[in-house]
Amino acid sequence: MTATGDTEAITLVLKRKPTVLMCPPDHYGIEYEINPWMDVKRGAVPELAQRQWARLRETIEALGAAVEIVGAVPHLPDLVFTANAGLVVGNTFVGSNFRHAVRQGESPVFDAWFAERGWNVVRPPADIYFEGAGDALFCGETLFFGYKFRSQPRGHAWLGELLGVEVLPVELADDRYYHLDTCFCPLDDSAAIIFPGAFDEYGLKAIRDRVPLLIEADATEAEAFCCNAVVIGRDVILNDISPRLADSLGGHGFRTHPLGLSEFIKSGGSAKCLTLRLDGEEAAAWAKD
Repeated sequence: MTATGDTEAITLVLKRKPTVLMCPPDHYGIEYEINPWMDVKRGAVPELAQRQWARLRETIEALGAAVEIVGAVPHLPDLVFTANAGLVVGNTFVGSNFRHAVRQGESPVFDAWFAERGWNVVRPPADIYFEGAGDALFCGETLFFGYKFRSQPRGHAWLGELLGVEVLPVELADDRYYHLDTCFCPLDDSAAIIFPGAFDEYGLKAIRDRVPLLIEADATEAEAFCCNAVVIGRDVILNDISPRLADSLGGHGFRTHPLGLSEFIKSGGSAKCLTLRLDGEEAAAWAKD
């Protein structure tokens, strides 16, 4: 399905300032278990989740970015993780086709939001699982495509043909890092944070061959979701950070903004999972063009 709308409205968004899509955690909770982090018995603390989400939004806005909101919907607790909504490239929104049935109700909500605002909304083929910016991240000209646990490997060829970009598939090897954005964070068009232990040998080599500067997170930092970061210019927002990784990022000219996001880590997500850039990630060459 493709819906075409008013591209003038999109142009205003894209040229105004960095713009992020978020969804308030009004119906957020751990109602099922679809990754190793989730435990319905442990649950989440709603009041704390609200405060942590609000602090993330405040930090994003303080760094000069705009925040657009998609409304929360009952019985869709993971709608808050807008990075999984789909992939935005220019005036095209490629909606997600979720592997797990409990998340499939999110797609019509996100597709409608984008269609109403003028994006060209494209659905993946029904037989291809694809989970948006959770598994598809630009670094320069290359779109890195994480696969195995959520997105299917053959989706990379379809996505490359659709968008006319090079898509490089990389296999994820640890089910705790089930999405690419939990273990790999492009910082600009030639640098990224990475947890090497999340990839198979080929995937790690492919990334090393394409990204000149890789700032490695250790196992403890990865478990704290330090790779799941929001990048706005030279500012990096991420969950409570270790001094070691902060020093590494600072040594390369990045400013860090650590936040407590414990309630979302309980579901296997952090700062990046809670956001979707509408104007192009800092590392996306197409956004600069």
